[in-house]
Amino acid sequence: MLTNNDQMLDASSLLDSVHGQSPSRRTLLKTTALGVGYAASAGTAVAQTAIKTSSEGLTVGEVMVDVTGFKVPAYVARPAGKTNLPVVLVIQEVFGVHEYIADTARRFAKAGYMAIAPELFARQGDPTKYNVIADLVREVVSKVPDGQVMTDLDAMVAWARANGGDTNKVAVTGFCWGGRITWLYAAHSRNVKAGVAWYGRLVGQASELTPKHPVDVVSAIHGPVLGLYGSADTGIPMDTVERMKVALKTGSAAAQKSEFVVYDGAPHAFHADYRPSYRAEPAADGFKRCVEWFKTHGVA
Repeated sequence: MLTNNDQMLDASSLLDSVHGQSPSRRTLLKTTALGVGYAASAGTAVAQTAIKTSSEGLTVGEVMVDVTGFKVPAYVARPAGKTNLPVVLVIQEVFGVHEYIADTARRFAKAGYMAIAPELFARQGDPTKYNVIADLVREVVSKVPDGQVMTDLDAMVAWARANGGDTNKVAVTGFCWGGRITWLYAAHSRNVKAGVAWYGRLVGQASELTPKHPVDVVSAIHGPVLGLYGSADTGIPMDTVERMKVALKTGSAAAQKSEFVVYDGAPHAFHADYRPSYRAEPAADGFKRCVEWFKTHGVA
C-alpha cells in the first residue's frame, strides 16, 4: 500500500513519464510544496478552524504539466487505483493553491472525481510570499492574462485525458478570482459540461489582460453554470448578479440553463473555512448543490 508521500511521487513520476522525462530534483522537491499551509495575506490566525479531509483511499500530490515549455504545478487528488474518472478543475482564490484549495480537491476526490487544482499564478509569482492582499493583487494577480489561464486549463484537461480522466465528463469550479474564471472557462472550452462559480466577479472594465468578463460571454457558454453568491458580499453588488441573470436569458442554450443561488446574509468567501468569512451552513449546502449540479449535467 502506498504512503501519502509515495502516492505524491507516483503522481509526479507518472506525469514525467508522459513527457518522456525522468523526474527532476526540482519536480520531486516541489511535491511537498503545493497545497501546504496558508498564504500569509489570507490571514492564518483562524486556520486551525479549517476542515481537514483525509487522503485515505486517495492518490494525492503535485504534478508538473508542461504548457508550451513552462511547467505549471497542479495539486491532484483522485480515488486510488481507479481510472476513467470524471474530472473537475478546482480554481484557486487570489491566494493560490494552498491547504484550503488542496483540501477542497480532496473533497471532490472523495466524491469520485479526479480533481485538479493548477497554480495559475506560477509564471507571475508566489502568493505565499505576500503578507498584504493589496500587494499580492498588484504585483501578481493583476498581471495574469485570461488567455494564459485558459491555455493552462486546457493543458490540465489534456493531462487528465492521458492519466485516467474521462474528458467527456469535465466540470469546473472556482472561488472568488476562480469564480470569475469558472464562468470564462465554461465559455472557452467545449469540454466543460458544467460549472459552479463561487462568488466570482461578473462585470468589469475591459483591459488588455482581461478583455471580457462573465457578462460578456454568455452567448458562448458551453456548460451550464451554477452561481453561488452571498447577499452580504460587499465586493459583488446584487445588482451585478441581477444583470448577469438577465444576460443569461438571451445567451447560449447552456447559459439559459444556468442558475444562481444567493445565500441571505452570507459574505464574500463564505466557503473559505479557514477565514472569518466562513459560514458553515451555506458552505455545506453550496458544496452539496455543486456535486448535484455536476451529476445533473452528466459529470459523474
